[in-house]
Amino acid sequence: MAKPLNIGMIGYGFMGRAHTNAYKRVADFFDLEYRPVLKAVCARSADKAKEFAAKWGYESVETDWKKLVERKDIDAIDICTPNNTHSEIALAAAAAGKMILCEKPLAMNGPEGLKMVEAVEKAKVPNMVWYNYRRVPAVTFAKQLIDEGRLGRIFHYRAKFLQDWTISADLPQGGTALWRLDVAAAGSGVSGDLLAHCIDTAIWLNGPLADLNAMTETFIKERKHNLTGKVEKVGIDDACAFMGHFKNGSLATFESTRYARGHKALYTFEINGEHASIFWDLHDLHRLQYFDHRDQGSLRGWRSIHVTDGDHPYMGKWWVPGLQIGYEHSFVHQVADFLEGLTTGKPAQPDFRNAYQTQLVLDAILDSAKSQKWVTVAAG
Repeated sequence: MAKPLNIGMIGYGFMGRAHTNAYKRVADFFDLEYRPVLKAVCARSADKAKEFAAKWGYESVETDWKKLVERKDIDAIDICTPNNTHSEIALAAAAAGKMILCEKPLAMNGPEGLKMVEAVEKAKVPNMVWYNYRRVPAVTFAKQLIDEGRLGRIFHYRAKFLQDWTISADLPQGGTALWRLDVAAAGSGVSGDLLAHCIDTAIWLNGPLADLNAMTETFIKERKHNLTGKVEKVGIDDACAFMGHFKNGSLATFESTRYARGHKALYTFEINGEHASIFWDLHDLHRLQYFDHRDQGSLRGWRSIHVTDGDHPYMGKWWVPGLQIGYEHSFVHQVADFLEGLTTGKPAQPDFRNAYQTQLVLDAILDSAKSQKWVTVAAG
């Protein structure tokens, strides 16, 4: 019989639902030594916390995260709160000996992230950061192809993440749901929110970035702040683009924006190697586009691989070949890998140390955009 792993979740928004769904479904499809138990959810509003707990099946409610961290019946703390709260909660959870699953990005900046890394490593508590796109089967399959050497030497890595939901100048900043527009809560804009996903995936697939040259733009300079009621300066980046070099010598081109009208969540990446290229699109997430120059000339061309067969990553746990899965399953896979890591002693990635590498790239992006110069990415 599987051992219970009692989850204490802080936050109940979009990510709270995504994580909770993963905890509820993972044991139905993966045979694991541990089984998540929805022990408690924490939010400042008792009414909203109770409503969320009743809907999703949490056993209890807290309104003070410090009390949740202190509870003896909680094994793991899941941090689903704005970026400026990650560090304080994680440091307290590590000191209390709790496992920690933290939303991305890890921290507000590199120095804060390093303190979190040092805390979990000193406490020797299992930890993980929710960069879920690694667990989309087609993306994991891309990693497999690269590791097998099928692409050969890598020349180019290009990625973009485009949205359009903040274009209106009437949209306020701050408070519930709009904290991502408040630099005090988010630390950065699309770089930390969107590009962080692209960067994590890129480092995982292609290795660390060496240097970069970035530009950012804030199109709406002032917005009303929901917490103060005043019109205040906007401190986050609405758009960001950078070019750079990976340490393996390949070139990097990245772009993110919330001002691309017509795009709600367009995340794509393409990798070009000496033998082959791959392309992936979140809007068609179950397919991996693959081109191999070594194919017979008359048959050479892009092929669309439907990543649904049982020998594709994770897919043997789901349906029969040809029946695809979706966005929510990437979180199920991440929970499964985290729980498997508890059994094997091989921690699921990215852990805090691994996610710290992305944080250092984000710092370099903002430094470069401010100085308008090339910046070397700090070593982790």
